[in-house]
Amino acid sequence: MNILLLNGPNLNLLGDREPEIYGATTLADIEHALARRAAEQGAELTAFQTNHEGDAIERIHAARGAMDAIIINPAAWTHTSVALLDALNAFGGPVVEVHLSNVHQREAFRHHSYVSKRADGVIAGLGAFGYAAALDFIIQHLGEARFP
Repeated sequence: MNILLLNGPNLNLLGDREPEIYGATTLADIEHALARRAAEQGAELTAFQTNHEGDAIERIHAARGAMDAIIINPAAWTHTSVALLDALNAFGGPVVEVHLSNVHQREAFRHHSYVSKRADGVIAGLGAFGYAAALDFIIQHLGEARFP
C-alpha cells in the first residue's frame, strides 16, 4: 500500500504559526509519526508539502497509478481551489481530507470545502491525531477492498 500525504500552504510553519489554533506539533513530527504508523501496518507513506498550488496538482497527477490513496490537508486551498478538486477527481483511489482545527467553528468562509466534494472522508478538529485517524481509515478501507 502506497499512500501520499499531501499538505498545502503554510503547513510547513506548524508548531510555530498560531499554535493556539494549530497546536505545537510540527509538520515533521506529524510526517515521522505517520510514516512509522504506516510502516507498522505494512504501508508506505510518501509526504509532500508545498506552498505552490501547481506543485500540489502535479503531485496528485503523479499519484495516479503510483499511489493507492491520498491524505490531504489542503489548508487555504480548501476554500478556493477548483483546480485541486479537478486533480483529485482524476485520482482513482480513496482520498481523506484532514484539517487540524475545526473549520466549522471558525470564520464562515472556512465552512466551504471544494475538496470535500471528492473526499471519501473528512476529519476536522482533532489536531495532529486527525492524520492518524485518516491513515487508519485508509489502511482499513484498502484492506477491505483487497480482501472482501
